[in-house]
Amino acid sequence: MHTVVDLISLANEHLGTDLAPQDAGRELTELPCWDSVHLLRLVSLLERELGRPVPVADVLEARSLSEIWTAAVGT
Repeated sequence: MHTVVDLISLANEHLGTDLAPQDAGRELTELPCWDSVHLLRLVSLLERELGRPVPVADVLEARSLSEIWTAAVGT
């Protein structure tokens, strides 16, 4: 995984979402297919894909998929 687009592909493949790259900057509350269960499952998927723990507190504060990606990779 190298970009937020990879995160979106991961979500679509494993969570059954139908997200597009242009959704990266949208508020999570604006995504019709998104809920808190998706967020928790995504954290688990990210940890598996990245091979390390993801800072859950930072991810929970994220307001978009781009912010989730930034929190996960630490940049």
